[in-house]
Order: sequence, then structure tokens, then C-alpha cells
Amino acid sequence: MNESEKGQVNRSAAEVYEEFFLPALFQQWASQVADAAGIQPGQRVLDVACGTGVLARAVADRVGPSGAVIGVDLNDGMLAVAQRQAQHIEWRQGRAEALPLDNGQFDAVVSQFGLMFFEDRRAALQEMMRVLRPGGRMAVAVWDSLERTPGYAAMTDLLRQLFGEQIAVALHAPFVLGDTQALRDLFAGAGIPNAQITTRDGTARFPSIQSWVYTDIKGWTLADMIDDAQFERLLQEAGRALQPFVTADGTVAFSAPAHIVTATK
Repeated sequence: MNESEKGQVNRSAAEVYEEFFLPALFQQWASQVADAAGIQPGQRVLDVACGTGVLARAVADRVGPSGAVIGVDLNDGMLAVAQRQAQHIEWRQGRAEALPLDNGQFDAVVSQFGLMFFEDRRAALQEMMRVLRPGGRMAVAVWDSLERTPGYAAMTDLLRQLFGEQIAVALHAPFVLGDTQALRDLFAGAGIPNAQITTRDGTARFPSIQSWVYTDIKGWTLADMIDDAQFERLLQEAGRALQPFVTADGTVAFSAPAHIVTATK
């Protein structure tokens, strides 16, 4: 896997991710993943691939002062932003495939839109189960397929037309676990045969096409792949190609469904 397929962003992109991606895409899912995991006051919870911490913060609100939340991520830029946002949460750098934690520590393990980027997804799921206590619950969210996410299908096509397959693949990477049978097989292969998959509707919302393009490029791995001249060209072409996703009030909205996979140890 290359860096874009691993979802590794630079520090500047992590700042954009927190400011723009969270309200556009990720914030709406935090409460749903926390619900799926059955988070209760006083629990000890692990957030794997925590990013800048939107899910960990939602979980921390639920477990309250008697509980504890640990967020683990490989990316130091993401963790730096997370630390500034919530100093009451413990943030640790580490790989999902080798969690720096002991067996059976957690009442719940959650992960929101990270599984797609792990180099060894099966090993990462096994690690999540390892640190979960008997009777503990796991909830993992992944995006549905690109074909069922029309705005990003169109954006990926535009990137391919302008800059070629290598850059288009970077935007396709978040959607590689959209097939539910393949997802079920992945969990079964990790020793989690009774995982339940629920597909839920979501909506991506951006203030404008310009904001959408800025967020996708400057807040993602593409920040290191597209130069300023290419970015200006993309902005110009996007005004035409992405117009179907502009609503009556000038904002952008399109369907962005996701699968939430749950299991109990």
C-alpha cells in the first residue's frame, strides 16, 4: 500500500481535516457508532485510528468522568490536533495491527472510517478483539461503495480525467470495503464470524463546490500529490463537472452511506 492508500496525511492536512471534514462528513457518524457500541457511563473504551478525535470525544462525553477513553492513531499530525482538542483523553501513537495495549482492557472498541487504510486489516481486527474484555462490544464503521456515493464517484472521475489514475486512486481508497459480502468475509477471516452489518444513510455537506474541492485536496493525502497549478485547474473544472450536486441554496449535498459492523466478544 502507498501512503494515499494508508490514508496518511501531513500535519497541515490534519488541520484542514479537523476544521472542514468533520462537519462535512464525519461528525454525523460519531453518535451512531457510539450507539452501535452500546457505550455506557463508566466504561473504558478504545478508539482505533482515532484521527483528530471526533469519535473519541463523543465517546468521552458518554463514559463521563468515571470512564476512560484512549485514542490510537499512526499519524502524529492527527494526534497533535486531537491533543489540542481534548486533553482529558489519552492519545497514543501506534499501529492498529500491533496495538500498544494489554489483553482484555476495554469494555468497548470503536473505529470510524479507519479499517480501509490498515495494511493488514485482518490483523487489526484481531488486535481489536484481543484488547476487548469478554462480553465487550466492537463497532467499526466503513464507507459504502463509491458507486453508492455519487459525489465522490464524480470527483474521482474528474481527478482521473485531469491527472490520471494514480491520483484518482487516492480518493477511491476510502470506499474499498463497500461490498458487504467481502466485509463479512474479512471479519470472519479474523475470527469474528457473527459480526452484524447495518447500512445507514448519511449525507455529505459542503458550503460550496470550492469548499468541497479544498477539503478533499488540502485535507487528505492529495495535499502532497497535487501542486498549486493543478489545484487551480481542478477548481475551474469542478465548477462545471460537480454542478449537479449543488442545491438550491448554493451548498453541496450528496448521499454518503456507510456500514457499521458490530460484534460481541
